[in-house]
Amino acid sequence: MSEPFGPMGTRIQPRLAEAIAAELRERILNGSIPEGALPKQEDLVVMFGVSAPPMREALRILEVEGLITVRRGKLGGAVVHRPNGGSMAHAIGMALQGEQVHLHDLAESIRDLEPRSAAACAQRADRKDVLRPRFEENLELSAAAVGDGPAFTRVSRTFHELVVAYTTPVTTRLLIRSLVTIWTAQEQTWAHEASEVGHYPTKQEQRTVLNAHRRIATRILDGDAAGAERSARAHLHASQDRVLAEFGDRVVDAASSRAIRGLRSVTTDQRSDAGYSVL
Repeated sequence: MSEPFGPMGTRIQPRLAEAIAAELRERILNGSIPEGALPKQEDLVVMFGVSAPPMREALRILEVEGLITVRRGKLGGAVVHRPNGGSMAHAIGMALQGEQVHLHDLAESIRDLEPRSAAACAQRADRKDVLRPRFEENLELSAAAVGDGPAFTRVSRTFHELVVAYTTPVTTRLLIRSLVTIWTAQEQTWAHEASEVGHYPTKQEQRTVLNAHRRIATRILDGDAAGAERSARAHLHASQDRVLAEFGDRVVDAASSRAIRGLRSVTTDQRSDAGYSVL
């Protein structure tokens, strides 16, 4: 740390807790404290040379920030969570919900940004080695899911996640991916509700979506950046319009249990693809 911690009597305890939290936060973010179990509280107390109360408060601060989860009880302890695209998506989603942003607004931003990701994918020199197997796997799964509304939405949305996962630079990728993740969670809610009332697109309409994904994938793999961008933009307009016709006036949902489950399912898929994205 930049300076040692002195006796408890020499500092105001809240400031001491904030200093401990700042040090732990920095170590988590720079990777010197890896994901997984944090040392036990009693060990941290010894390491930092402080008493238990400020350490407990420091851990509470980090828990509120989502950097750790504190488990209570005999088998308790703190588990470290490094921030990722999922935590960024949830934070942005909460901000959008707090601003009462409607899905029409979110869709407009994605229509502007996601097609650029398709163009960027087409310009990657390694696109055939890296992207072809991922696209082929996804398109096969999508074809198998035709007829099952929620499953088809889940797999077909993964196609969009794959496209944005290979965008560079990293800042751009994280921003676009966060917005796409938020949209995916909203569309999954729509898919479940539409299926329950029999309004989900027909099998033929699902095959139309699948064919659009095939065209985008083909143009990306052929290195046709302009064509990939045009196809992605046209497909987004067509696919989003169906959701917006019923959900467009709804406020972005990032707080409900269903939305949180949707975000978690998407970010779990993203972590499984993490080895394929270029940082």
